[in-house]
Amino acid sequence: MPTIQFKGKSFVQNHHLAVPFHQLVPQKEKSLTDSASLKDNLIIQGDNLLALKALLPTFAGKVDCIYIDPPYNTGNEGWIYNDNVKSPIIKEWIGHAVGKEGEDLTRHDKWLCMMMPRLKLLRELLSDKGSIIISIDDNEQHNLRGLCNEVFGEQNFVTNVIWQKKYSPQNDAQYFSDMHDFLLVYAKDKENWKPNALARTESQDAAYKNPDKDSRGVWKATDATSNKSKTQRPNLYFSVKNPTTGEDIFPTENRVWRYSKDVFEQAMADNRVWWGKDGTNKVPSFKSFLTGVKQGRVPSTIWSYQDVGHNQSAKQELNIIFDDNDFETPKPTTLIKRVLELATDKNSIVLDSFAGSGTTGQAVLEANIEDEGQRKFILVEMEDYADRLTAERIRRVSKGIPNANSEMLRNGLGGSFSYFELGEPIEIASLLSGSKLPSYKELGRYVYYTATGEDFDDNTLDESKNYIGTSSQFTAFMYYKPDIEYLKTTALTLDEARKLRSENGDKQLLVFAPTKYVEQTELDNLKITFCQLPFEIYKVK
Repeated sequence: MPTIQFKGKSFVQNHHLAVPFHQLVPQKEKSLTDSASLKDNLIIQGDNLLALKALLPTFAGKVDCIYIDPPYNTGNEGWIYNDNVKSPIIKEWIGHAVGKEGEDLTRHDKWLCMMMPRLKLLRELLSDKGSIIISIDDNEQHNLRGLCNEVFGEQNFVTNVIWQKKYSPQNDAQYFSDMHDFLLVYAKDKENWKPNALARTESQDAAYKNPDKDSRGVWKATDATSNKSKTQRPNLYFSVKNPTTGEDIFPTENRVWRYSKDVFEQAMADNRVWWGKDGTNKVPSFKSFLTGVKQGRVPSTIWSYQDVGHNQSAKQELNIIFDDNDFETPKPTTLIKRVLELATDKNSIVLDSFAGSGTTGQAVLEANIEDEGQRKFILVEMEDYADRLTAERIRRVSKGIPNANSEMLRNGLGGSFSYFELGEPIEIASLLSGSKLPSYKELGRYVYYTATGEDFDDNTLDESKNYIGTSSQFTAFMYYKPDIEYLKTTALTLDEARKLRSENGDKQLLVFAPTKYVEQTELDNLKITFCQLPFEIYKVK
């Protein structure tokens, strides 16, 4: 498979592995709930690369739908490359706004260096049945396609959707009026993923009538003939008798019947052939009943603004929520709801790591009301408006917008969310020095995920019993307090080891502690795997 090449690639292709795990610090006063929890809808303020890494212990392999709207790299956005990659080439980029085409000859390289580690972490968060949908325009669409082929596998490319983002051309355009954006769709595993069918529209159902009051319900007439010729299909060229006039009717010139004589006669006997209201049509039609039509419709690769909204409707929508809104590039809620309709079920986890104005969060809440779903959203936003715009939008639409156009928004969408900020990185050296020691829960999340490769459930953690979780292989314990004296004096003793074994059945135990006062043969007999903090934090075989 061809691979995409860009300046700095060799320094960032494994950068996601070097990114430290950061603590997730709850901000209860900013949350729309009484107690902040990772089981709630989440809004996280902080660099999305660091936030994605911090989410791994709890959400790796659990996210069903990722929608992101990264910088389009137009040269007018002012986005800044800030990833701490230890390379002299890339260090020159840090802290500088990415410039316009012609002024910044490495702007595409910078964009790709920014996107690659994020896409790799996003892939780790996707479930086996999950998909990622990325909004983009012509500035980077070609580069993004190559990068996604490399990260997700070319075989997992699904489609490239065209979204009509404007409802009228710009007559002052220099060359062509730019009327569309793209939505690039990749599956984690295309063999396990298929888009949901879209709901049928009222206009589609309105085509079905019941002029003869058929007891089987409404139907529409479908052509009984095929465009094949008598020469091509001689067995389908025959006469049928009109029951009203008694005439023998042949297909029209250069056509044959769509069905065999036996099928045709059976349909006649079953009153599935329509000869018109007065029964004198020269060519009959077949009845196609709505009850027999496949429920739903196959999605297309062109989404019109009439169906999913446009840029201007997105701004108008945001202006109803915020009187003083100055956000330049929101996406319409109807667009994100189309994404959710195609790529989620009622219990999906939805992640948007370039959350912006919070459209994805609102779309999830609206979708839950419409189908009584229990979807959860995770929004990540690094800018300082994460609280006053991203989170505030969800607060307002949850409680209700008096002047909203829809009754649903006027009444409020309900829901809640927990607001988190990125805390200090979890650094092994801190356990030795005693500085910036992580909380029990945050170190437990890191240790458990690193050792087992499985997601951590903070609801089952029990610090009083030193218990951090049970994986497919281990029941795991951690002897730790954010106290340097505790770390200097605490050890796994033989009595404690025997107590753990007696209280936890026959499953292999995994125990993290600063040291141990037990012989290895005793631990082997007790089926205990011991890992010393902080030196032995790695995946345990």
